[in-house]
Amino acid sequence: MLICLTASHRNASFTLLEKLSIGAPSVAPSLVGDSDFIQGAVVLATCNRFEAYLDVDEPLTAGSALAASEVIEAVSRASDVDASDVFEAVTVLSGDAVAEHLFSVSSGLESVVVGEDEIAGQVKRALQTARVEGTTSSALERLFQRASHTSRDVKTKTGVGGAGRSLVRLALDLAESRVTSWAGTRILLVGTGKYARVSLLALQERGATDFSVYSPSGRVAPFAARHGIPQVWADDLVDAIAASDVIVTASQSPVAVLTASHFTEAQAVPDALQRRLVIDLGLPRNVDGAVSSVTGVELLDLETISLHAPIDEFASTTSARAMVDEAAAEYSAARVEAEVTPAVVALRSHFFDVLDAEITRAQGRGDSSPETEAALRHLVGVLLHTPSVRARELARAGEGEAFVAALESLFGVKPAAVVLPLAARTAVAPAASGSTAADAS
Repeated sequence: MLICLTASHRNASFTLLEKLSIGAPSVAPSLVGDSDFIQGAVVLATCNRFEAYLDVDEPLTAGSALAASEVIEAVSRASDVDASDVFEAVTVLSGDAVAEHLFSVSSGLESVVVGEDEIAGQVKRALQTARVEGTTSSALERLFQRASHTSRDVKTKTGVGGAGRSLVRLALDLAESRVTSWAGTRILLVGTGKYARVSLLALQERGATDFSVYSPSGRVAPFAARHGIPQVWADDLVDAIAASDVIVTASQSPVAVLTASHFTEAQAVPDALQRRLVIDLGLPRNVDGAVSSVTGVELLDLETISLHAPIDEFASTTSARAMVDEAAAEYSAARVEAEVTPAVVALRSHFFDVLDAEITRAQGRGDSSPETEAALRHLVGVLLHTPSVRARELARAGEGEAFVAALESLFGVKPAAVVLPLAARTAVAPAASGSTAADAS
């Protein structure tokens, strides 16, 4: 059974998400290795959401609730967050709702900026990490692969996900009112990862040409050389801040890279600019919140940016959600069809075993021929076609057990695996006392 624990900008603070983004990605191996219920785990932690997708072996009714509690405890320990805070923030989904949610997430429909481009890649990387760590499962593989296929369809067939719909571009749109001309703006870029590359490209598209780049890891030389940008060393960071109109931070550093003291010292540098805009795209935050109290400094962080996220483009979003719903329904139908497959195989094996026995007896009597045997095999195949189709229809209608019961009653045939009833599309509350999971957003 698949379940999902999810917390996002819709129902959790950025402070909590920031802490979870540090600790949560490391818990999957211990969850799979130590749990009696969790057979597979894929953890997705981005700048505005935490999600854990679990493949749960549920021998007991409370198995999924126990698994959810194990995840909450593990994530709280790894992130140094009180378990009750995590419990209050997460929503727990089970059954068909898991596929619908992941398909919607990977298509950008649950992002701060609806249709943003980065999330599809983050979903893929979460699965790749699980593969490397050995925590994925066949059920999770099918789920995530179908999610990637759905996100591609949404991107190519609807208006959602068009150019400009990303956190980086939204941040720069908000900065437009503070910048007279990007062409004359001196920009310090902090970080050399994916968001830094996206930020650089978006700034260049707006006409910016005056860049310098700093990385707290010190691995800035390849990035600087590749893009032809002067690199800033740690000893020169304060001077670089003093000379910059705009500072864009997009580092993966787990601690704040820029503090209030950096800006206070920069203000004292001779000929330093007296006003500057700081755009912090890092999670965890790259810029200490106290920076906003320094005279002449304006700070735009993810929390501020999210408050200005545009209203959904109604037509495109509605079309995209319809595609997601259809893909989720088809995934669920294929899953329940797979559950009834052992029964179909058992039926076909029973009929062909009987046929083979009769052919063997006929051969022993000398009254069989290749033509007769071929005709009989064809006849059995024709007779089995209708019940095979009917089995899939019953499975899609949630009545797979009726087909299994009929096989046993009529032919004494039992499948190799029991067909389980379709999981309800309801939230499952983790086993904790005194509170309930947040409502699904």
